[in-house]
Amino acid sequence: MWGKLEGVKGRVDEITRLMGDPAVTGNSRELQKLGRELAELKPLAEVYERYRKLRQEMEENRDLVQSEKDPDMRALAKEEIARLASEEERLEGEIRLFLLPKDPNDDKNILMEIRAGAGGGEASLFATELFRSYSMYAAVKGWKVEILSQSETGLGGTKEVIAMIEGKGAYSRLKFESGVHRVQRVPATEAGGRIHTSTVTVAVIPEAEEVDVQIGPEDIRIDVFRSSGPGGQSVNTTDSAVRITHIPTGLVVTCQDEKSQLKNKSKAMKILRSRLYDIKMEEQRSERADIRRAMVGTGDRSERIRTYNFPQSRVTDHRIGLTVHQLSQVLNGGIDGFVDALTAHAQVEALKHAG
Repeated sequence: MWGKLEGVKGRVDEITRLMGDPAVTGNSRELQKLGRELAELKPLAEVYERYRKLRQEMEENRDLVQSEKDPDMRALAKEEIARLASEEERLEGEIRLFLLPKDPNDDKNILMEIRAGAGGGEASLFATELFRSYSMYAAVKGWKVEILSQSETGLGGTKEVIAMIEGKGAYSRLKFESGVHRVQRVPATEAGGRIHTSTVTVAVIPEAEEVDVQIGPEDIRIDVFRSSGPGGQSVNTTDSAVRITHIPTGLVVTCQDEKSQLKNKSKAMKILRSRLYDIKMEEQRSERADIRRAMVGTGDRSERIRTYNFPQSRVTDHRIGLTVHQLSQVLNGGIDGFVDALTAHAQVEALKHAG
């Protein structure tokens, strides 16, 4: 581990020197490439430098304990060693976190799919609220949300919504949201005041680039038809809706929200490519049980991960046993508490496995 850290420190020094070289400063592409590498390596190099200085201080204090005649000075040196030992342990933990294998998808945009499950109209209404919550969270983070496909009930509910969320770190922050979200509340139509339980499923998939998934023309069948949903006269009177069938897997994606056939095709291809990438990732996870053990939950879409209880204003994440009584805050995009706790839990599990 320490040899690797010395290598990181040396590379940071080298990049810093290169970025001041006129031959590099005149090459914007190379400068950007080095800048990205520096941004990635510098935090670890800085922590390691603090660790090295701390170890040096500890050695100096140990020497003082051995050589100092004054008992008060020796006592002070011992106190300082104890303080430094605590800080050393903290820095070692920080370094190990930096050295954990990084999820290659963490910086990617995501495809988020939200579907009403059991519970009829109540499930559809909660699907709308859940999508609003994630949209508000994305707005706070400065991310862009683009709806690729949406099927509404007409009463403020959502049967299904598929959206692209674009922004640095979107997948790293939202990847643990996949699963079944359960809502418990009294519907507006319930005269007896009984609590109903409904479910909504959420899938978070990293956006796949063309290099991630190769789709040949022979692998797909494209059908066009008239949109059957709302959207105005031009939508319903032209063959703008697109259905793409991926022949090897049987996956079918339909997009009809746009008036343009080309735009619908582009959106459908984004969804198809990301779903195929998700299948590819799931196969890799199944092959590598060590990664699955280090995950929060299994990533299974059928796993109940969170309950939203309206009468008690309570939200509970069942994977880590975290409960907060701030339901309205969570539904207004305040999910950072859950995201941070889930991320920390995943890191602890990964460190246990790495150790």
